[in-house]
Amino acid sequence: MRRMRDRKKKTAPVLLLCASVVLLLLSTVGSTRAALTYYSENYAMEVTVSSIGVTLQENGNPVSYRNYLKDDWSDSGSGELLTNLVPEGETLLPGKRYAESLSVLNSGAIDTYVRVTLYRSWQDSQGNKLTELSPELIEFDLTENSGWIVDEKASTPERMVLYYTRVLPSQASTPALSRGVGVSNDIYREVEEIIVRETQEGKTFQTKYRYDGCWMSVKAEVDAVQTHNAAEAIKSAWGVDADVAADGTLHLR
Repeated sequence: MRRMRDRKKKTAPVLLLCASVVLLLLSTVGSTRAALTYYSENYAMEVTVSSIGVTLQENGNPVSYRNYLKDDWSDSGSGELLTNLVPEGETLLPGKRYAESLSVLNSGAIDTYVRVTLYRSWQDSQGNKLTELSPELIEFDLTENSGWIVDEKASTPERMVLYYTRVLPSQASTPALSRGVGVSNDIYREVEEIIVRETQEGKTFQTKYRYDGCWMSVKAEVDAVQTHNAAEAIKSAWGVDADVAADGTLHLR
């Protein structure tokens, strides 16, 4: 991983990006308890919050997980995304797509519905978010007809909210929600010419990229709710109005 550096105008432009990737895996206690308020007292005794669990998988391998056991989230672990994205000896190049398959495993004991939120942004070398730079230049190739849908109402250029519309059985995995990730070629357009030397023979220019020295940051957030009284539970936990078909398929309103 390297920073982007200035290149002389007469040389071919080469863009070197750093992928500083952070993973946040979350299945909130508050959301789960809110969903449980819709159960009868007897049902709540049988199906407890300790049954909830989610695991984020990257290219078929677990990256991070969080399972609610014995009244806490101690059964959890966190790793990093995209650690093997770019082959050794190569740099991350705009316009090139890299394999990135993200899916969710229901690591709990009951069936659930799951949601994934992807965050993308640019940072400086100190880790400060650069809000003036476009997060949309960080592109995920989302899979089609996989059961995943994007909630356009809740999504922004920085945040993509995706729901898996089918019931996810205990110990089963969703299909991949993405198949690749990369940086758009449009990043090459964000340049300016700087005069670095001026003589009688002429001027020497240097091409400066607006994203020079910036870092690409990606975060993934996963959470789940029970399938019992699903529409009410989803509304309480996620604030989303949804209809549930007879086969369990979710339809956002």
